[in-house]
Amino acid sequence: MKRRQFLRLIAAAPLVITVAGRLRSAWSAATAGDKSLESIRKNWKSLLVRDAKVSLSTEPIQKSKAEWKRSLSGAQFYVLREEGTERPFSSALNGEKRPGVYACAGCALPLFTSQMKFDSGTGWPSFFTHIPGHLGTKQDFKLIVPRTEYHCIRCGGHQGHVFDDGPPPTGQRWCNNGVALRFIPA
Repeated sequence: MKRRQFLRLIAAAPLVITVAGRLRSAWSAATAGDKSLESIRKNWKSLLVRDAKVSLSTEPIQKSKAEWKRSLSGAQFYVLREEGTERPFSSALNGEKRPGVYACAGCALPLFTSQMKFDSGTGWPSFFTHIPGHLGTKQDFKLIVPRTEYHCIRCGGHQGHVFDDGPPPTGQRWCNNGVALRFIPA
């Protein structure tokens, strides 16, 4: 029995090393040019185009279920309003590499920037940090193991879950549903 566990561990080692290397290189690319975590969080507006159609207000908005259904696609409604999850590797934003800002698909509040993004290999757009004050978290007990779920602070739309297996310096992976975001290129 111990031999089998040892062989499994050795077989999995290249995968662990590959993922760790990918996370390190993602952080290195994100911090190129003397970009500290504080600077990335603070200067997010530098990636926002001049006349971008976004909301800079975090004032909460309220809409009825019928209003949300009219303004969102079926997939967006399922994720944002019913706390659903899209299939992994189904979002075009997963491979998005251009500089820009990721805003909530429900209310256009900017949530992340391209400098915060990294390739987690999970199949969902992932970020190591977020724009301060634009997301709220709560515990999710839908599965046996509790998870931390996060929502847009403005419209309450479900975005995804945050995990503690991300790259330095935060060690966090803000795993987002691509359908819950709108990308605005710089």
